[in-house]
Amino acid sequence: MTASGGPDVPDDTAENGEARGISVLRNGIAVLRSFGVDEPLLGVSEIATRVGLHKSTVSRILATLESEDLVERDPSTRRFRLGLGVIAMAGPLLADLDVRRVAYPLLHQLSRQTGETVALMLWDGGEAVCVEQVPSLHQVKHTTPLGTRYNTAASSSVQVFLARMEPFAVRSLLLKGTIDLPGLTEATLDAYLVRLQDVANRGHATNYGETSLEEVGVAAPVFDHRGEPVAALLLSAPRFRVSTDQLGLLKEAVTGAAVAITSRLGGG
Repeated sequence: MTASGGPDVPDDTAENGEARGISVLRNGIAVLRSFGVDEPLLGVSEIATRVGLHKSTVSRILATLESEDLVERDPSTRRFRLGLGVIAMAGPLLADLDVRRVAYPLLHQLSRQTGETVALMLWDGGEAVCVEQVPSLHQVKHTTPLGTRYNTAASSSVQVFLARMEPFAVRSLLLKGTIDLPGLTEATLDAYLVRLQDVANRGHATNYGETSLEEVGVAAPVFDHRGEPVAALLLSAPRFRVSTDQLGLLKEAVTGAAVAITSRLGGG
């Protein structure tokens, strides 16, 4: 009984207020997510249609987001775009994003999908360095232990990194001998630069028994949120297990996994 003698009634005011707060928060997130790369500018009516809310509600949400610099109004069209406050919020995450941590689940998935060894490679001036590996479960396999370094021109991971560099910088590395290109002449150097352009266009590189007659390597680039190449995804397999048809499937698998890692890093 209450002090007035009436029945006890649960006070659900706080619970209802919390539910309303969560609903408002979700609506605000939905409004922010309505903006995209293809359509960075949106009007109130467009946003309301996308999120399924009344225009007056969307207007109130936008006013709050604008006050926090999470959206801003274009002065000429009066439509909205994401504001610099979004970047400020994401900054600590972007600065602390570890490509190894982000990539590892997809390395593991790719290795299980293909049955082969998968590694994550970083560029160290003139060498591709292994910083993460998921070995094949096959008894006969090629591995890329942590710390392994490649500087041969035919290495698929080296090709991937060089393909993103200016030709002048690549020529310098080759002429200095930092990158090993057997039989280096002006003609072989020019042919190699053409090969790198092809790698850049295709989005992957192969090494079909060129550095070792017994090994096949397939690599693809990984990009960060700025569109900069930050790593290469490398798959290594014994050559006897990889036919020409299978090589095509491995290229697709490696490229797909590299795109997925890029997406997790905020790249497009």
